[in-house]
Amino acid sequence: MQDTSQSKVHAYVEIYSTPICPYCVRAKSLLKHKGAVFTEYNVGFDWAARERMVERAYGLRSVPQIFINDRHIGGFDEINELNQRGELDALLAEPPPPAKATP
Repeated sequence: MQDTSQSKVHAYVEIYSTPICPYCVRAKSLLKHKGAVFTEYNVGFDWAARERMVERAYGLRSVPQIFINDRHIGGFDEINELNQRGELDALLAEPPPPAKATP
């Protein structure tokens, strides 16, 4: 069965990650499979990005931290659970906030 969700992705997706994190790799793989284009912040050496992540993720310091249309989703476990429940496609189909829309 072919995944047809790729043509329905409109959301603005951000992921805070590190290069050596296996859960980050899994989360990015799931998002790519869904056809999502995302902005990635490497918090391994970018301390400013890490501080933004901690602030936006309610103090969480683990990676990945994923945001869809500025909504904090959590890490790989949370995005995978959304996918398993069939709720991820609907989130990815939502249009981005006006300031985050891609040209």
